[in-house]
Amino acid sequence: MSAPVKVALVTASSAGLGAACVKALAPHFRVVVNYYSRPEKAAEVIREATTIRSFYDLPAGTPRFLALQADVSDRAGIQQLVSEAVDRMGRLDVVVSNAGWTRVTDFMDLEDQLREEDWDRCYNANVKSHLWLLHAAKPFLEQADGGGSLVVVASLAGVRPSGSSVAYAVSKAAAIHLTKCLALVCGPKVRCNAVSPGLLMTEWGRRFSDAQIQQATDKTALRRLATIEDVADQVKTLALSQSMTGQNVVVDGGVAI
Repeated sequence: MSAPVKVALVTASSAGLGAACVKALAPHFRVVVNYYSRPEKAAEVIREATTIRSFYDLPAGTPRFLALQADVSDRAGIQQLVSEAVDRMGRLDVVVSNAGWTRVTDFMDLEDQLREEDWDRCYNANVKSHLWLLHAAKPFLEQADGGGSLVVVASLAGVRPSGSSVAYAVSKAAAIHLTKCLALVCGPKVRCNAVSPGLLMTEWGRRFSDAQIQQATDKTALRRLATIEDVADQVKTLALSQSMTGQNVVVDGGVAI
């Protein structure tokens, strides 16, 4: 009798990096695709991921993917998401906490950094949501064969002062430190790591002008931006690793050296 197939939950995964993480994890895990307001996009991600060959076999009638709606900036919504994921999929082994929020500001203008709403929303979505998600998932992650895994999506902005706003940069730095703290608190049964991408050509990244994208590229040691797939592959590595915890892996083409 083969071992049960492990289950991964990826938040904010109906597009962009989250969707790429679903596809990167699909060969190894059954995957829960979380969306907020676009069920058709989640369904599209699942259709594409279904074409990816898996390294496991499933009994007839067992779902390989599941789409669940939830607002992961809300603690009650997070608890409901985890509960429903476990009820429907039977277990939870990996959580990729990918959701976040920001507002574009003039980073060098102090007056543009003083909106309390920006600070509150950044901390709620970029820091506290990871804590609430791990707290809800921890009892199930601890039961995972070989230990459970949390992967937090942080940012290059959390490593060096940069990004869409000071509030965003500070909140991403806090997310990285939170991940390290959680690795201590939740070991040895749960591994906690973070990944920090630089500029990615998601829907968000494509808003920048060609000149801005070239300027960002010129700052990299490799003279290329990391791709969404590069970052998703690193998320997969952290999810599968049995020995890494408390680490923040920067995937930025060499900007933060």
